[in-house]
Amino acid sequence: MFQKKGLISDEDARQAREALAASHEEAEAAKGASAFKFKTGSAIKSMELFGDLRFRYEYRAGEVGAGTKYAGDSDALNRWRYALRLGVRGDLTDDFYYGVRLETGVNPRSTWNTFGNNGSGQAPYQGPFSKANNYSMYVGQAYLGWRPSPWIELVAGKVPQSIYTTPMVWDSDYNPEGAVEKLELPFGAVDLFATLGQYVYQDVNPSTSAAFVTPTIGDGAWLLSWQAGAKVRIETNVSFKVAPALYNYVGHGNDGAGGFGSTFVGQGTSLGLNYGPGAAGLTTSSSTLPGSSTTAGGYNQTGINNLFIFELPGELNFKVSSLDARFFGDFGLNLDGDERARAAYSAGKAAGAPFPGGLQLGQNMAYQAGFAVGDNIGLVYGMAPKRNTWEARIYWQHVEQYALDPNLLDSDFFEGRGNLQGLYVAVAYSFTDAVIGTIRYGHADRIDKNLGTGGFNADLPLPNPIQKYDLIQADLTLKF
Repeated sequence: MFQKKGLISDEDARQAREALAASHEEAEAAKGASAFKFKTGSAIKSMELFGDLRFRYEYRAGEVGAGTKYAGDSDALNRWRYALRLGVRGDLTDDFYYGVRLETGVNPRSTWNTFGNNGSGQAPYQGPFSKANNYSMYVGQAYLGWRPSPWIELVAGKVPQSIYTTPMVWDSDYNPEGAVEKLELPFGAVDLFATLGQYVYQDVNPSTSAAFVTPTIGDGAWLLSWQAGAKVRIETNVSFKVAPALYNYVGHGNDGAGGFGSTFVGQGTSLGLNYGPGAAGLTTSSSTLPGSSTTAGGYNQTGINNLFIFELPGELNFKVSSLDARFFGDFGLNLDGDERARAAYSAGKAAGAPFPGGLQLGQNMAYQAGFAVGDNIGLVYGMAPKRNTWEARIYWQHVEQYALDPNLLDSDFFEGRGNLQGLYVAVAYSFTDAVIGTIRYGHADRIDKNLGTGGFNADLPLPNPIQKYDLIQADLTLKF
């Protein structure tokens, strides 16, 4: 304005504008200097916070089977629970990526803690609302990956589950430790893929020891997985996916009673009790099981001997009116199942474990068949919440005694046990883009009344055989 009226020259106006701009820049710089700054190394290209916070009401009960002292009695839980998983992941330079996740719950098959499980009355006394006793965070995932090309991926560490599978074979909370190689090759409407896994199942060290040191019992165990499959797009809204897999074991782990290296038996004692890994110290000479003439070693629930498993998961996706729908299923077969049965019978018989019907062969198959419908398939398992979307899911599952690895089975439905079959139903609704409500119900019955329900889970550790099993869960999940 002053320049237009001739009160100042053009040069004076230019200098004034430059002085004003410099003053503004200095003010912004001073403001920025006082603001919080988060710095990362030059190798980190991106960083994403992820995880979930879950709350649950749960009821589960296992009725003790016939032929035991306490037949008809039930072991039941009625509890309120919470779980937190909090992680960071992202891309690095040169096609590398990373991920780290912390989670509550020391159990590899469960991240849940129970409200009020605070050790009150125990030494040292904690009082109510304590933060002691398992109320801690543990490393659930810690991995480094590399994508040297668009069709190959290599990952090492404590890795997210990479195998296409179902909870019938793998509990979804598992994050295996080892290395994974993933390949994917698209050919028009067909995506071919393969996943190879080398997982350290149990480290047993030292591998050798001096004569004056008590030697380690057994050797390390590895689980090797081999999967190849295809996803085929038939038309716009129709596709199917199938991926056969093989699992074999190298080494056998610790030989102690109740350990992975001992022979799987799967039977319960005459008390109807199941002694799992926690009973590894029981021996004939020291601690005979109460009310029984047998020892814990005769009731091994975790042994991985004679396991060579074939799995065939699959799904068919299509539309029902405007809704998404999916038929899905899984089939499992232990190709060494009869030898596992013979070994169980021999080990149990030597220790006095009850096999009422004698040797039972042919208990080496598992299968699942189900249907899901909704406008957000996968919501039941906490995937991709979107406001006002839902899913309903139902399946039938049948797992025979010697069919699968009892240590990997889902610890919720079927309580991580074999020789059970039953129905599972779940409904999920997403209230917002981040909050999901889910209700689940499951009921199972024993398949072969002459066999126990092999496997071990810390939730209901005692009943074996389980004659009837019931599960009710109501969850509220915040996903971020």
